Amino acid sequence: MATTKAPDAGRRSDRSRRAIHDAALALVTEQGYRRTTIEGIAARAGVGKQTIYRWWPSKAAVLMDAFLDLAGRTAEDAGGDPQPDGAASSGGSAPGFPDTGDLAADLKTVLRATVDELNNPVLEAVTRALTAEGIVDAKLGAEFVQQLLDPQLALYVTRLRAAQEAGHVRAEVDPRIALELLIGPLMHRWLLRTLPLTHAYADEVVDCAVGGLAPHA
Repeated sequence: MATTKAPDAGRRSDRSRRAIHDAALALVTEQGYRRTTIEGIAARAGVGKQTIYRWWPSKAAVLMDAFLDLAGRTAEDAGGDPQPDGAASSGGSAPGFPDTGDLAADLKTVLRATVDELNNPVLEAVTRALTAEGIVDAKLGAEFVQQLLDPQLALYVTRLRAAQEAGHVRAEVDPRIALELLIGPLMHRWLLRTLPLTHAYADEVVDCAVGGLAPHA
């Protein structure tokens, strides 16, 4: 008598998770974060609400997980590092951030990758939704910072401290303030759409910031 192969529960769970991720991202892109509901995500994914609540405690948690997964897959498809900033690692630097010994060149590599990510139509809509909603929803904003931004910002701090040790950045400079000189202008231009966000702009930001951070002659 032929035996019936048992269903692969793990594979089924992976399919369901991906369907939920895709549904959440699609709905937020189509109708915004506030109008997206767990019921809507479940219906679009073809699963029951209880399936979603078994894995995630809230809509925000679903979207955050979906976004992190999408960012990782997008970086891998582009042949890059799965770190959200897309920067390649080298030498003894922290994973995801280059350290060639040339601070300006390394920062330009990372900020150019950030520009590409912010301009990526696959990521842009959901990034804007999470960013905008995080301004009015303190809990979501805190999760966005903790899960997505803080790990990236820590890479900047590590690289800038290495530059201080090498004498390329003044010892009294606070790395956290320094990194905001780099990231802040890009986010301002991207959020408000004041002017195009380009590699050339990222390079100019780096040149201005590094010039101000360097030791005085």
